Amino acid sequence: MAAFISFQMLGLLLALLLTTGGGGAEAAQRRGLFREYIGAEFKGVKFSDVPINPSVDFHFILSFAIDYTPTASSNGQYLPTNGRFTAFWDTANLSPSAVLSAKSLHPNARFALSLGGDTVGSQPAYFSPVNADSWVANAVDSLSSIISRYHLDGLDVDYEHFQAEPPVFADCIGRLVAELKRRRVISFASIAPFDDPTVQSHYMELWSRHGAAFDYVNFQFYAYARGTTVDQFLAHFHEQSRNYAGGKVVVSFSTDGSGGLKPADGFFRACEELKKANELNGIFVWSADDSKKDGFIYEQQAQALLAAA
Repeated sequence: MAAFISFQMLGLLLALLLTTGGGGAEAAQRRGLFREYIGAEFKGVKFSDVPINPSVDFHFILSFAIDYTPTASSNGQYLPTNGRFTAFWDTANLSPSAVLSAKSLHPNARFALSLGGDTVGSQPAYFSPVNADSWVANAVDSLSSIISRYHLDGLDVDYEHFQAEPPVFADCIGRLVAELKRRRVISFASIAPFDDPTVQSHYMELWSRHGAAFDYVNFQFYAYARGTTVDQFLAHFHEQSRNYAGGKVVVSFSTDGSGGLKPADGFFRACEELKKANELNGIFVWSADDSKKDGFIYEQQAQALLAAA
């Protein structure tokens, strides 16, 4: 009887731990999130080049899938294809087999693709739907194919140039992400805005209508001015947390020489302050292509900070 009671009590204790979040799920939620864009600049970087700390949740974001023709037209211009996406990243080094290999070596690594970006060739990568319904249908079909082929898990939205009004952008992107999640093509999604009036008007419209569909806000803090101070950075973070209320705003730095608060100038000190306040939702870097030359020193430092208790 004593043994029976002991086992019964043990079962009750285990059930209590699970129902109160004392098990593995809570531990997973406490893991730091690190994300890195990769492949846009064709510098030969490979997944295996990038150090991955096993104690963080690591997201590679392939850059970029673009709904333009894969080859230039006769006048040297790429042409929009109304939602028919093509992989415009370094597919030679960042191939489907490379994704599978990285996943097998790093169980904590997940993979996404990003839409749009700044330019394709030398021209802006516009969000330019001919028709909202056809754009969504084409985008769901073409992206489902790419995501399946490359064994990806998520989607990031990084359109920076627009030939459509904010309500059209919000409708198309919101419907696209909802449908990909409904079909279980992706398990997470993010947006990547920055502090520009046109960009913010489009993404904040999307957020107001479909914010619940997005798991992270990869805010491009490196688009702020060079020489940003720690105090200014923290003020920017809290402003964008208000703009994207309820979202997980992920902080960022770049290794390409652009602006914002740099690691050498106090970025990690700002992150420590956010971490103490339980406001550090993660860190992302633009980009692995640029970090390769310096041996990914700041990626290692960022992941160590996220992994620390």
